[in-house]
Amino acid sequence: MASRKLLLGIRTARRFSSRAPVLLSAPAILGTSTASSPAAAATSKPSGRSPSVMPEDKFHKLADETIHYLLDKLEEYGDSQQMDGFDIDYGNQVLTLRLGDLGTYVVNKQTPNRQIWLSSPVRFDWDATTNSWVYRRTGANLMQLLEKEVGELCGTPVELS
Repeated sequence: MASRKLLLGIRTARRFSSRAPVLLSAPAILGTSTASSPAAAATSKPSGRSPSVMPEDKFHKLADETIHYLLDKLEEYGDSQQMDGFDIDYGNQVLTLRLGDLGTYVVNKQTPNRQIWLSSPVRFDWDATTNSWVYRRTGANLMQLLEKEVGELCGTPVELS
């Protein structure tokens, strides 16, 4: 096991060397929260109000706290796992979590929008048998996933399939 931290460059890497399955869920940092910490914000529900534009310095403080919280928690998680290709990097204000052949998550700040963006390794392949786009690991259907998420976000069901 190798580990290295360079605090000035703020780059952290962790690598592990076996093939144990991993279940990892990303915190729900989607919306305005009155929670007092990133951990509390991850489990609280959004207020439902339109987000107001917060001052840039407050955004940076909140976003940096959240990303560093994720970095710490994912490092702790990585220490408890034995997984080939598990790697955490933080540099240039971008957090990258590699899960070997399972894919990569990227978390970064979008300052103009006052948002944190999450890129996920979930992808959909064409299944000629069902004539649909399917996530092979779980069997999830793209249209059904979008129906669920868009319907929940908008508060009105949408039918895509």
